[in-house]
Amino acid sequence: MKHFDILVLGSGPAGHHAAIQAAKLGKKVAVVEKRRSLGGVSVNTGTIPSKTMREAVVYLTGLRQRCLYGMSYAVKQDIAIEDLRFRTDYVVKIEGDVFLAQFQRNHVELIHGTASFLDPHRIQAKGAEDVEDYTADVVVIATGTSPARPDRIPFDRIAVLDSDMFLHIPALPRTITIVGAGVVGVEYACMTGALGIPTTIVELRDRMLEFVDAEIIETLRVRMREMNVTFRFGEEVVNVRKTAEGVVIADLKSRKEIRSDALLYTVGRQGNTAELNLEAAGIEADDRGRILVNEHFQTRVPHIYAVGDVIGFPSLASVSMEQGRLAACHAFGVPASSVPALFPYGIYTIPEISYVGQTEEQLTRSQIPYEVGVARYREIARGNIIGDPYGMLKLLFHRETKQLLGVHIIGEGAAELVHIGQAVLAFGGGLDFFLNNVFNYPTLAECYKVAALSGVNKISPSIAVVLR
Repeated sequence: MKHFDILVLGSGPAGHHAAIQAAKLGKKVAVVEKRRSLGGVSVNTGTIPSKTMREAVVYLTGLRQRCLYGMSYAVKQDIAIEDLRFRTDYVVKIEGDVFLAQFQRNHVELIHGTASFLDPHRIQAKGAEDVEDYTADVVVIATGTSPARPDRIPFDRIAVLDSDMFLHIPALPRTITIVGAGVVGVEYACMTGALGIPTTIVELRDRMLEFVDAEIIETLRVRMREMNVTFRFGEEVVNVRKTAEGVVIADLKSRKEIRSDALLYTVGRQGNTAELNLEAAGIEADDRGRILVNEHFQTRVPHIYAVGDVIGFPSLASVSMEQGRLAACHAFGVPASSVPALFPYGIYTIPEISYVGQTEEQLTRSQIPYEVGVARYREIARGNIIGDPYGMLKLLFHRETKQLLGVHIIGEGAAELVHIGQAVLAFGGGLDFFLNNVFNYPTLAECYKVAALSGVNKISPSIAVVLR
């Protein structure tokens, strides 16, 4: 029976980084992966394919250039699902190859099979043709999540879909209903709307993406409405059915019904723990398949760690990578630290959204005196060059100390631009950093200076000598 210093279950972002970090520490490492391709949900069905599909949609529809060349501009007039899959399949393959090359370069052994515990130190991997048992001093569970599939939703992979199935539909629908206005639902609604597909979002809550700044969300809603996306907030889908003609009907609790060619269900995700036989290891998962861990990502069994989406919030690939690294370091007594309170959110809607730090709502609840500085892309030369007059960057700062408290962005490049603000937040900086530094021109980064000038003008008008 083969023995390893550390056995990682799952090759997604969390498992990948845990394995590589352990290998860098000179440990004997193996990764058990049930898929033939590496990268887990993130690379194969989640983050990478959906963001690549978004990029293909934005490019082929000519959406980025319509402010310059007119609303009828498009790179391709009749976009088919094959056009979107072409780019997606290419990127997914490349990313999987990158993971494999990194494992090989760092001498991480790859075991293909479905993992399950036999006891706290013994793992069985059931492959297509054989079954092997392995032992390890440390085990890291990084199996990720899958879309929730309630029995009342008749998924058929053709017209009634979850986000994993959408990539493989035979053809783009003429109309679509999306159930759930979380990150996944809103991202896909932006894509279908941009493709010219009339899209209806049904959401039980009163607004979408409640954790995001309200002004940013209002800007997004305006843009989505322009792309023929209809919102049905405060509505609950109680039943889904198909007619003999293939029309999908969503029955609402309010006794209304919504008809469309396809329905995408995006409410909730379930931890991939059902096959792990956690009881044999002395640990358990909650009713959503999530595993409880401490601040070091240890389960109730100290040598068994869990990282990534399988432990729940925040369920971001970027944070999962960091969790994997920190867990491996802790397991082998290597000091490591992070700034978990300052992770940035990147939401790939159209336009994209990103933020780091606190929101206006949070600051108000905490009774922190804050002020706001705003820069709009239409004021920034780079914004006009790239054809995005709708973007906006918001700085929240302490009114008395000018310390930066939050950065909120909507527009082209938001997920990249936010990292400047993240760095300033991490080092406890404030408006003076932006006021006293020079940014390349023309760039979107210049938004930081303009927003800082806007903000300081509200508290000390004599300081803001220049204000666009």
